[in-house]
Amino acid sequence: MQLGWTTHGDGAHVAPGEVVAPGERLSWPRTIGIGLQHVVAMFGATFLVPILTGFSPSTTLFFSAIGTIGFLLITGNRLPSYLGSSFAFIAPIGAATASHGQAAAIGGILFTGLLLVGVGVLVHYAGARWIDVVMPPVVTGVIVALIGLNLAPAAWDNFNQAPVTAMVTLVAVVLISVLFRGILGRLSILVGVLIGYAFAAVRGEIDFTRVEEAGWFGPPQLTAPSFEPGVLGLFLPVVFVLIAENVGHVKSVAAMTGQDLDPLMGRALLADGVATTLAGTGGGSGTTTYAENIGVMAATKVYSTAAYWVAGVAALLLSFSPKFGEVVATVPVGVLGGVTTVLYGMIGVLGFRIWVQNRVDFADPVNLTVAAVPLVVAVANYKWVVGGLTFEGIALGTASALVLYHGMRAIGRWRGTVPQER
Repeated sequence: MQLGWTTHGDGAHVAPGEVVAPGERLSWPRTIGIGLQHVVAMFGATFLVPILTGFSPSTTLFFSAIGTIGFLLITGNRLPSYLGSSFAFIAPIGAATASHGQAAAIGGILFTGLLLVGVGVLVHYAGARWIDVVMPPVVTGVIVALIGLNLAPAAWDNFNQAPVTAMVTLVAVVLISVLFRGILGRLSILVGVLIGYAFAAVRGEIDFTRVEEAGWFGPPQLTAPSFEPGVLGLFLPVVFVLIAENVGHVKSVAAMTGQDLDPLMGRALLADGVATTLAGTGGGSGTTTYAENIGVMAATKVYSTAAYWVAGVAALLLSFSPKFGEVVATVPVGVLGGVTTVLYGMIGVLGFRIWVQNRVDFADPVNLTVAAVPLVVAVANYKWVVGGLTFEGIALGTASALVLYHGMRAIGRWRGTVPQER
C-alpha cells in the first residue's frame, strides 16, 4: 500500500474529459476543500440515522470517521469512499430497541458487521471474476441506479417540509456549479449548503438553544452491546443491502475512473464489515459506502483518496466536539432536501452510465425486464414481510434483478428464445 499521491497536472485544474484518479490529488488547499465537501455531503444522512434511532450523533460520527480511515487502509488506499450511517439499519434498530433495548440493537449491528466480514473474506479469496457472472453490467447498472432512486422519496420528504429553503439551496448548488470555475465551482455542494443554511437562519428556521448549552470538547459516549438471539434475525436482510451497496459503489467508481476495481471487491466488503463491527462495539450506527459521496465525486471529477483522508480526519476531530454535533443537528430539513435532490439524482444517472459504457442491449427482453422491474421495486419501495423480517426497496430490487436475469437467461437458453449473451 502506498499512501502518497502524484499531483494531477498543475494541481489546480481538471481539463474537460479528465478525472483526478484515486492515486492522484490536486493541490493540498483544493484537496482539503473537496475533502470538507465530502464531510458536508455525508452530514445529513449520517446524522439522520442516529437522530431517528436514538443513538448518539457524536458517537456515530466517531465510528464513521474510524471506519472511513480503516476502509482506506484495508483497500490499499486505492478505492475512494466515505463510510456513513446506513439507512438499512433504521427498521431493525427500531424493532430491536423497542423489544429488548438499545444495547440489543447495538449487538445486532455488531452481528451484521461480522457477517459482512465473512462475506468479504470469501469474495477476496475466491476472486472477483464470479461477480461478472453473477452481476453483469445490466445488473450492476440497475443496482447502482436503484440505490439513488430509492432515496428520492427521502429527498422529497425533506424538500416538501421547507420548499422555499430547499429551492434556494438547490438553485445555489446548480448556479455555483456553472457560474464559477476552479475550486469554487467544484465546491458547489458545500457552498450551496452554507447559502441554504444562512437563508434558513434569516427566516428563523433554526433553533440554537441546544448548541448554546453543549460543551466545546468531550469524548463520544460509548455503549456496550448485548446479544438477544431473537433480535439478531432482524438484521440479516441488512447484510444483503450492504453487499449491494458496496458492489454498486465499486462498480460506480470503476465506471467513473475507467479503472478495473473488481479485485478490491472483497476488501471493500471486508472493510465495511470491520467498520460496522467496530460501530457495534461502542454504540455507533452501522456503516456503508456512501451514495452521497458518489454524487460529490461525479460532480467534481475528483476521485482522489487524499480527499477522503481529509474527510475522515476532519470527521474524527469533529466527533470530539458536542457543540459541533449540535450545530450539525440544526441543519434544516429544507437544506437537506435541496442538496439531496442533486446528489441522489446523480447516483441514479451513474447506473445508467454503466449501461451506456458497456453497451447493454435493451432490445434483448431479458435486459429490458431486468432493468425495468427492479427500478419500480426500488422507487416505490416495495416491502415484503416474512415473520419478523422486513425486506424493502434496495434489497428486493437487488434480489429481483439477480433472480430475473439468471432465471430468464436459463429459460431462454432452454427454449432458444433470447439472444445469446455478449
